[in-house]
Parts: sequence; structure tokens; C-alpha cells
Amino acid sequence: MKAKYDISGMNCAACSAAVERAVRSLGIDEVSVNLLSGTMNVEFDESSINDSDIRNAVKKAGFGIDAAKSSAEKRRILQESAIKNERSLFRRLISSTVIMLILMYFSMGHMLGLPLPAYFAKPIVLAIIQFVLTIPILIINRVYFSNGFRHLFAKTPNMDSLIAVGSSAAVIYGIFAIVQIILGNEHYLHDLYFETAAMIPTLVTVGKFLEEKSRSGTGKALDMLIDLTPKKAVIIENSTEKEVDIERLKVGDTVIIKPGQSVPCDGEIIGGESYIDESSLTGESIPVYKSIGGKVNAGTINSNGTLTVRAEKVGDETIISEIVRLVEQASGSKAPISRLADKISGIFVPVVIGIALLTFLIWMMCGSGFEFAFSRAICVLVISCPCALGLATPVAVTVGTGVAASNGILIKNAATLEELGRINAVLFDKTGTLTVGNPVVTDIITAKHDDESFLSECASIERLSEHPLGKAIVKEAEARKLSITEAESFEAIPGMGLRAIMKGKTYYGGNFQLLDKAGITVNENIREMFKRLCHEGKTPLFFACDGELLGCIAVSDKPKDDSKAAIEKLNYMGIKTVMITGDNEITAEAIAGQIGIGEICATVSPSEKEEYVRRYQNSDGKVAMCGDGINDSPALARANVGISVSKGTDIALETSDVILMHSDVYSVPRAIALSKATISNIKLSLFWALLYNSLGIPIAAGVLYPAFGIVLNPMIGAAAMSLSSICVVLNALRLKKFKFD
Repeated sequence: MKAKYDISGMNCAACSAAVERAVRSLGIDEVSVNLLSGTMNVEFDESSINDSDIRNAVKKAGFGIDAAKSSAEKRRILQESAIKNERSLFRRLISSTVIMLILMYFSMGHMLGLPLPAYFAKPIVLAIIQFVLTIPILIINRVYFSNGFRHLFAKTPNMDSLIAVGSSAAVIYGIFAIVQIILGNEHYLHDLYFETAAMIPTLVTVGKFLEEKSRSGTGKALDMLIDLTPKKAVIIENSTEKEVDIERLKVGDTVIIKPGQSVPCDGEIIGGESYIDESSLTGESIPVYKSIGGKVNAGTINSNGTLTVRAEKVGDETIISEIVRLVEQASGSKAPISRLADKISGIFVPVVIGIALLTFLIWMMCGSGFEFAFSRAICVLVISCPCALGLATPVAVTVGTGVAASNGILIKNAATLEELGRINAVLFDKTGTLTVGNPVVTDIITAKHDDESFLSECASIERLSEHPLGKAIVKEAEARKLSITEAESFEAIPGMGLRAIMKGKTYYGGNFQLLDKAGITVNENIREMFKRLCHEGKTPLFFACDGELLGCIAVSDKPKDDSKAAIEKLNYMGIKTVMITGDNEITAEAIAGQIGIGEICATVSPSEKEEYVRRYQNSDGKVAMCGDGINDSPALARANVGISVSKGTDIALETSDVILMHSDVYSVPRAIALSKATISNIKLSLFWALLYNSLGIPIAAGVLYPAFGIVLNPMIGAAAMSLSSICVVLNALRLKKFKFD
């Protein structure tokens, strides 16, 4: 069983790692926690584990858990929470900073030559004033202490635990120093650490505030998708127009959509005509003309005329809702590259606490004095930052998949986003992928009938066919207003054609292989005609009845306008391109020559396409398969990355990893380029996060002090910790400026 939960109380990578460990301890392997969205996806065996077990494990680890909310509600809550959190952080920041400045005046003002009244200069008065000013700062930022110690006692220490331990230790030692001053040891005035205890949470709040401001931009692409569907809809009820909330819209309702309005549902136009802006679904900026019988989708915009639409899909069933679900699914998944960061984050906080204790003991044994050893230990605690490690992957994946979705490219998960950048070869289906997918009849050649009688007969046996070539024949017959009957039985023969029984006669329609299978003799004239048509880029379909050849219908499907540019771009990127088709070799070569594709595999049946994918995986490594999702499912599933070309009206293609929301094949190199950019961004963030901790912790511990006399003040360490997280988020946000060629 698969389940999704909302997790509360997480604020760093150590938190998400703790939640995962808690759930995995139940014997569950398939669990993924997303720090950015606050969600957890779990797959478990209901016979041995139930929902209560999972909830109890998460609660025991110190976190809140609830059933996942709908996409729109979740985003609304996240938006409201982000605004509320940002305001709260701002208030805490201002109040903490004001008090902090006063505290700094009393603790360090004399170093700058600032005047201090004689009464306040007394050691005990000065110490108590600093203590009194520190307390409200700690109260204002008490969330770090309540969360930190709660998780510490629950044996799931996180970033707040480091802050809480470091600041609390400084306060406790400061109180000890006050007692010593009262007892007459006035030199302890120089050992007060109240400004450090107050500055650490204040600087962390500065970082949290800036981080929140930066992170608010990561989910904007998804927010824009959700906001595309209007909150109200106008329906016809009792012959009058009535405005209702979108939640009240039902399948079968008649909806009125006026110029400039967003479409509230997926449905069929039953009145009016207009141009529809479908860029929200397909990324295509040119509006599409729609009239009676045409389909419209929620989230698109009616440009001019008034439309009357019958609702077919509403609410979470619409395509825009499915897109949101897929983007959220991708954002909530983990890329393989994040595994290193997860492993480090899971043990990071306990290791840091251990290093801090070891640092204190070593400096004490070296005779550096309590004050120096204590300062080094606190600095180690506050400079450490697992947040940067935890944020690197989810923020970049969220931004990357959002940018892709806004350009009509749906990437189902983070693993696919990473795998795309490693592709060495792309195999393309021909019909409907590299070609327009709207073939037309070009030649009709009969052996004994007139053209229209022959075409009528062929259209009748092709009527039940789902193949684009068969549909082209039916469409031509309908355009000529010919009579079309229905076959008594119909059987599709994959890779060859069809067999049908009509009026007691057995018909075959398809390629040369089918004629051989049916035992029909083909003379030399027919073969020469076949070659001529193929060299012209046409696909000849032969039809026979009761063992006798009736004639041939040639169908042509021209390449898409962007196919050649897409192939050229992939070749420029060093990626092998292959066309794999069930069409004959001569026709395939003619099409390949027009678009410049590298290799062709012709006369390949749908079942054989998977084998070809295997072959190219063995020879070239990582292989992507791009098809229309109809006959290519086995090959799409076998490929390292399956890419389906959608028409923007059906994205429920389970076997594909990437869905192109329109027929723009150039989106393939675009998706690969975006993948490379995203993974490079993640690697850069992880590199700097790891480098920061690898260098920051030793410097904070004082390794440079013996040789160079360099030490870090704990306050500088806290500032550096906050800055590292902000840098990671800002680096990920650079992906929003990614330019598609």
C-alpha cells in the first residue's frame, strides 16, 4: 500500500533523516521524506504494518503527522504558513536585534570607547544587566530551545539541538561567572558569555528569515499551476446562468466560459467557437482554434468568443490537477545523488556534539584554560550546518521540475531528472513522434475496382483500427462521403496490419510481411510500385480479400517542423539518435534523410521495440525511448528514461517517466539540458556545503590557532552557519533563469 503524510516540526536535514529512520525501523524500506514540502511518501505491507504504527513511530521521534491534504489545500496551507512564519521571524528579528544592540553596548561598548555611567561600570551591576538583557532574547527565540531539547531527549537531535546546547551552555557559564563576581572574583567579568548566548539565536533568526524569503520562490511554478483554475464557474441551471464555487461543479454540468476567463473543467464544446490559450498545459504560446465538438481543459484561457462546455472532468480529475500531482510527486521524491547527503545528515548532529566535547577536552588538557576551551566547543556547535546539505537536493528538484512543467515538460520524479542528464542515446518512434501523426492518403491504386469502391471497402475493415494509418484511410473515405460498414470481426496484427471478416469474406490489410503471412503472391510490378512510393516517403498499405490482392493505398505523414532541429541539437550534445519504426526500410530512410537522424531500425513490431532498447543499452549505456505511448509501452518501460509525446489531453501514461505536453520533439533536448543544469546545481550546492563543514568545523575547533593564532568567535560561526543555508537556496533559485534554446 502507498500512503502520503504531512509531517510537521521538521526544520533541517537531521529532522527529515530522523523521520525516515523512525519509519524504516518498522521494517519499511520504501520511505521518502521531503524537508521542503513537509511530506512523507511510504509504501508498506498492510498485512504486517498499519497506519497507526507509522503515526506512532513518527510521533515518538518528536514530530507531528497527519493525512496528506489535497494539492490545492496543501499549497494554501503552506502559503499561509510561510506568510505567518515570515512575519513571526521578522518580529523576532527586530525585537531581538534591538535588545541585542543594547546588550552589546553594555558588554563591548567600552572596547569602542563608548561612555558608560560609573554606576553601570560596577562589575556585578554590569554582569546582571547583561543577564537581564539576555533573557528576553532567549524567550523571544525559545522555539530553538523547545525544539532542540525535545529532539535531543527523543534521541533525534537536529540543528536546533546544536543551537540550544551552545546557547544554554553559554548562559549557564555566565550565571556561574555572576556567582563568582558576587563572591569577589571580579576577573570573571571577562568570562561572561551572555552576548554570545544572545547573539547565536539572533543571528540564526536572521538566517532563517532570509532563507524563508528565498525559499518562498521555489514553489511559485506550482502555485501558478494551482492558481490557473478559477475559484468560480458559471453554469446553466433551470435555463438561467448561475455562478457557483468550483467545488460545486459536477460532471455533466453545462458551463459558460466568457472571453478572458479561465476554463474551470475538462469538457467538450457544445456551443460557440474561440481561440484557447493552452500555454499552461503545453507551453505553446500560440492560441488554438476550438469549435463545437472540440475539447477544452481546466486552466486554459478563453481568448475571445463565448463558449458553452459540457463538463467531463472536474476537481482533482482534471488534467491540470494531474499535472500538479505529478509535479508535487517529482518535488517530493529524491534523486540518487541525495543519498550521500542523507547519510551524512542522519549522523551529523550527534557527531558534531561529540566533536565539540572532544574539542573542549583537548584544549583543557593542553592547558589553554576553561574560557578558551569552552569558546571553541560552542563555536563548533553553532558553525555546523546540516541544513545546507538537506536543502541542496529538494530545493533544486522543486525549482527544476517547476521550470520544466511551466514549459510543457512533466518529469515524474527526481531520479528521472537525474537520469536524463546521463542519456547517451535517444530512440524515437516515427509515426506521431518524429512525424505529425496526422497521415493523409496520397495514392489509391486498384487491381480490379474503381477507386471509390476500393476505398470504401478498405475504410470498412479499417474502421475499428487504432493505428494512425488506418484512421487516415477512414478519414479520406468520410471526406468523400463514401459508405462505410463495420466488419463482423477485427484482429490487429502488431507490426503487420489487420485481419477482418466482412460479409463472410476474409480481408487482410497491411505491409508486405502480412501478405507473405497470408500466402498472397506479389508480382514484380507491385514490388516496383512499392519501392517508388517508399522512395517518395510514403507508406504503401496492401489490401487483399480471400487470397486475392485488391490494391494498394499509399499514406504519407510529413515530419514535424521541429524534428530536424531536435535531432541536430541532440547530435551536437553528443547523443546518438535512432529512429525505430514498424514502417518499411525504404520509407524510413526517406524520412530519416529529411530530418538527419543517425540510425534507423525499420520493420520493427511493437513487441520487438523493447529488444532494440535492450540492444542499445548494451552498446551505448543509458538509453531514452521517445514514443506516443500507444504501441510503445514495453519499450518506454524498458528504457532508462521513457518519454511520451502527449497531445495535452491525456497524461495518464503510466509507463513513461517524462511527458511532453505537446508534440514539440525539441522538448527532448530541452529536458536533457535542464537535467544537466539541475544536477550541476545540486552538485555545486553539495560541494560547497560539504566544503563549508569540512573547513568550518576544524577552524572553529581551533586547529589554526597553534600555528597562526586564528580563532573564530562563536558569533561569527553562527553567522556563517546561517549564510551557508541561504547560499544553497539562492544557488537553486538560479535555475528559474534557465533558458531553453
